[in-house]
Amino acid sequence: MQRAALFRAGDAQMAAGDLGELLVPYMPTIRVPKSGDRVYKTECAFSYDSPDSEGGLYVCMNTFLGFGREHIERHYRKTGQCVYLHLKRHVIEKVPGASGGAFPKRRNAKLFLDLETNSDLNSDEFEYEDEAKLVLFPDHYEISLPNIEELPALVTIACDALLSAKSPYRKQEPDSWEEELQASKHAKTLVQLDNGVRIPPSGWKCSKCDLRENLWLNLTDGSVLCGKWFFDGSGGNGHAMEHYKETGYPLAVKLGTITPDGADVYSFDEEEPVLDPHIAKHLAHFGIDMLQMQVTENGLRDNDIKPRVSEWEVIQEAGVKLKPMYGPGYTGMKNLGNSCYLNAVMQAIFSIPEFQRAYVGNLPRIFDYSPLDPTQDFNTQMAKLGHGLLSGQYSKPPMKAELIEQVMKEEHKPQRNGISPRMFKAFISKGHPEFSSNRQQDAQEFFLHLINLVERNPVGSENPSDVFRFLVEERTQCCQSRKVRYTARVDYIMQLPVAMEAATNKDELIAYELKRREAEAARRPPPELVRAKIPFRACLQAFAEPSNVEDFWSSALQAKSAGVKTSRFASFPEYLVVQIKKFTFGLDWIPKKLDVSIDMPDFLDISHLRARGLQPGEEELPDIAPPIVIPDDPKGIYGLFSHVFPFPSNVDESSVMQLAEMGFPLEACRKAVYYTGNLGAEVAFNWIIAHMEEPDFAEPLVIPAFGEVASSGAAALGAVGLDNQPPEEMVAIIISMGFQRNLALQALKATNNNLERALEWIFSHPDVEEEIEPVLDTMDMDNNANANILAETGAEGPRIKDGPGRYELFGFISHMGTSTMSGHYVCHLKKEGRWVIYNDLRVCASERPPKDLGYIYFYHRIPS
Repeated sequence: MQRAALFRAGDAQMAAGDLGELLVPYMPTIRVPKSGDRVYKTECAFSYDSPDSEGGLYVCMNTFLGFGREHIERHYRKTGQCVYLHLKRHVIEKVPGASGGAFPKRRNAKLFLDLETNSDLNSDEFEYEDEAKLVLFPDHYEISLPNIEELPALVTIACDALLSAKSPYRKQEPDSWEEELQASKHAKTLVQLDNGVRIPPSGWKCSKCDLRENLWLNLTDGSVLCGKWFFDGSGGNGHAMEHYKETGYPLAVKLGTITPDGADVYSFDEEEPVLDPHIAKHLAHFGIDMLQMQVTENGLRDNDIKPRVSEWEVIQEAGVKLKPMYGPGYTGMKNLGNSCYLNAVMQAIFSIPEFQRAYVGNLPRIFDYSPLDPTQDFNTQMAKLGHGLLSGQYSKPPMKAELIEQVMKEEHKPQRNGISPRMFKAFISKGHPEFSSNRQQDAQEFFLHLINLVERNPVGSENPSDVFRFLVEERTQCCQSRKVRYTARVDYIMQLPVAMEAATNKDELIAYELKRREAEAARRPPPELVRAKIPFRACLQAFAEPSNVEDFWSSALQAKSAGVKTSRFASFPEYLVVQIKKFTFGLDWIPKKLDVSIDMPDFLDISHLRARGLQPGEEELPDIAPPIVIPDDPKGIYGLFSHVFPFPSNVDESSVMQLAEMGFPLEACRKAVYYTGNLGAEVAFNWIIAHMEEPDFAEPLVIPAFGEVASSGAAALGAVGLDNQPPEEMVAIIISMGFQRNLALQALKATNNNLERALEWIFSHPDVEEEIEPVLDTMDMDNNANANILAETGAEGPRIKDGPGRYELFGFISHMGTSTMSGHYVCHLKKEGRWVIYNDLRVCASERPPKDLGYIYFYHRIPS
């Protein structure tokens, strides 16, 4: 059937009995939305089409997924689903009445779609009208609604339920986030021990391990402990939960989230985030004066408005008439409520050709091989977002006034510019406690979260995140023995410290601070802001200088000693991301941002930071580690796979030390090296990433007796390969059980290469084998291509794109506000030889790009 025929209206209207008879074969496929079902009636799963679009939106009456006109055929062919609810919003012209006024020309009595109105239209001349129809494929029969008397009761109920269903993003709405949090039953009667504990404003570390992130302060005894691991690799070793099980102390606050507006509090007893109405009093017990912080924060906002507004004005280029930009690559993104960090990062990401090719270039293949629910597929959502930003379909100039009347008669409405990334944000933040909230976030943390997901979801023969990856050589020296150790690690961001001591306007800063204090004491308006001017070369020098290593254990001395560490580039990435470390905590516990101006260069040469390895005359530290602690009562021992994957009788201590110096718990490093058969630090590193969320992650290594394998031995087979390809040993085990290779690969990929979970996955998905065969064939081709690239480069470790260390600036993300937990982000990108500012939905040519006030900078390599 030709496409034109497919989208023509149905033939003659049918009688009531005929309609009922027509729908009988499709009744088993029509469902009534139940509580918990997500109904996508405002946005296409593959594009940003909506009922506002020219072709309207088709909602599947079985899966409740929405599809634009360009994608409805794909879903019909893939699923065989024939019944869809077609939703369309019309823009109609008001007809003048007899009195000279205007009255609406209506076909429906009300607006029933939860959509925003188009500000391009004058509400005095135009209005909206919503329309719903049942459409039967493949002949495209249309049944207008409402049609209660003629349709079967089940169909009528299903249509009504679908039209009245709430947004699938309801939990993402700003107001609902606050409504979900309830006051803890322990807040009012919480007992706090008078043990003299005082918490410093920085330098926190888990009291049971060496982790320094995702730390929680127990509000009863003041213990600082790490949280659990999350699916994306962030988190801790679960010591905060262990402490609760041992003591019963129920409430903890996350360090780093304390602001004048409150803090993140979790109740272990109630097993959910909660509100603590007495949080200020509870924090003051441990020396954290939240009330004073509130006063100071209010003082900054109320009295120092001029400096704060100055920052906002400069970065957003306020006061300058900016020319709007339209077309491919100039599409804005709606702010969903503190989602500007996501908007800024994604605009920068999709300005990079490698990401454009990976997702937009492969868009047809990605969409064709997407799962039955494309809203839950990372690559589908990335391709959808990339196409939305780059196609120009959602970035068209306003229509001229004289053309509007003609367009309205054709029932085509002016294009609403920009896209709303609700579906993308809902998926990419799923399971993450911070990004799934409606609070402001750190753009740098979101960038790394995105890269983690890109790494875990390969899309083709070349992973686009390779352009950011580089190797860092770390030289650690024992200050007493003068011996050294060289290790390498993977990184994606160059973090530059702010060298405040190198400010070139120190006299002006001192004078400004005196005037500011005098004005504050006299209750006068503050003086004009003086911003510290920091030379970029000073920040680069601070990055290159040695730093002290806390809790350094010297293998030469067999004891703790003073140590220093120096970092250099073992490889230079294709795209260099530079973060200026502006955010810190003051001694008074107030989170603050260093308000500085840094003369970031348009052209950057860091060739002098190239690593050189062990130098003549240097002596390496011995590969010796502290003794292994083996408990008297080993737990969870079995030998299920010892005949397939034999484990070594000893541990390669050099690999252990390399991992430990990266900040991982020592016992976890031992287990990683042991369970990967002493294959080296890189393979062990991947084991760590795959097993971070396990409750016994940091427990001591238990070396089993002959014929036995420690409990995580089976999981050790799940070490994630650097190319994301499941280990052949694990694939062979599943195949030996009678399953096909394609199914084994899919199960292992779906479970992070965990053999036990993969087997459970296979038994819980009995019908998936036929569905995945064509997809896995393509994945195999892609992975073979990956292997070929690695072979060509001779690399056995992480894939890198080394080259000269000379770069040119092409973009930067700026932050306005006092901390990463508040404020606003915008992005500047250089396109077609000119700078463009991306401020959520507003995309304009930049007149004065504030390159000195950025937070994250993007450089691309200059070809030799």
